[in-house]
Amino acid sequence: MRTERKLTRLDRVFARLDREPERPAHIDVPRMSRHRVVLFSATLAFYGAIVWAVLITSWLVRLDWQVMFFRPYQQWPEIHAFLDYYVVLGQRGPTAVMVAAWLGWRSWRQHTLRPLLTLGAALLLLNVTVGAAKLGMGRLGPHYATEIGSNEMWLGGDIFPSGHTANAVVTWGILAYLASTPRARRWLSALSAVVSLGVGLTTVYLGTHWLSDVLLGWTAGLLILLALPWFEPLIARAEATLFALRDAWRRRGTAPVPAPAPAPARTPAGALLAQDGAPSAGESGPPVRQAAPHEGTARGAAPHELTVLEPAAQEPAAREPASREAPREPTARTPRTPVHLAPGPHLTRSERTPVTPVGSRRPPHADRLPHADRPPRGPASAARPLTGG
Repeated sequence: MRTERKLTRLDRVFARLDREPERPAHIDVPRMSRHRVVLFSATLAFYGAIVWAVLITSWLVRLDWQVMFFRPYQQWPEIHAFLDYYVVLGQRGPTAVMVAAWLGWRSWRQHTLRPLLTLGAALLLLNVTVGAAKLGMGRLGPHYATEIGSNEMWLGGDIFPSGHTANAVVTWGILAYLASTPRARRWLSALSAVVSLGVGLTTVYLGTHWLSDVLLGWTAGLLILLALPWFEPLIARAEATLFALRDAWRRRGTAPVPAPAPAPARTPAGALLAQDGAPSAGESGPPVRQAAPHEGTARGAAPHELTVLEPAAQEPAAREPASREAPREPTARTPRTPVHLAPGPHLTRSERTPVTPVGSRRPPHADRLPHADRPPRGPASAARPLTGG
């Protein structure tokens, strides 16, 4: 009795993944629609408002100092160990490796480089924009503040905006951006929002960032995700270039197939006759043929003399059936040297020098030796010619 193996939960997950098509046709590349442009403009305005509120030392800076003096890490010390590990979800190195591994598997499954190229473009934008803002404004963190109530700007710091928060928004939000179904996009958007919100609040709990740093980090990461559709044509061109380079590299290993040599052109019979002196098809006149050397000598004509055939003489030959051939006159042939002989003068058989030694080549036999009491059988025969043949 045959029993089927019961599939485990992991087997069912891999079986479901195997049903994913290689190139899903329903995945649409996001475009910069009017709705997205409005969201991008509003987010950019909010980014500028936060920076302006910090520069003028407004109520936002006072809120930063109030949270810092509250010292959350002293209020809830029991969660300090857990949040020390949770904040790693905002570090660029570990999160980029984890997300790149997942997107690399998707690229291999779908035979496209778009997921990896999109992640690379997003991280490049993140490093350029957030890094430039940090170095440009130079704000110091809560642990290094010098004056109570000040905005701590342009003092050589690098915490405004929060890099952990912006990186969490971009790294985990790219999964929602590249989702293949609307349902997966909604779930991944909610997951990335929760993770990035938790990472930002964790930095405030640990005292490494001001609250305004976290707000600006969320805004900076959202701006990068909203601006990605503008870079989709560049990503598509980069993918086509990489595939072209891969195909060119593969062709380098294969030897080119030589082209077949063209067949020699055959010259028409009419052209050969025209080269030998016969009139072409467009010319008029009786056919002319060149007399053989033996014909000119026998009939008294000079060698290489052209003999003109009268039209009346060739009419009966044209009326005869094709099966009958005109009798050919015997011509003297020049003796050709056999192919197997080497060039040079050759002697006849009688003129050749013998190549064997003088005398018989047979050894003497006892029964053939003459005896005194045995008379010779016959008259002595003439000596055998000692020739080499």
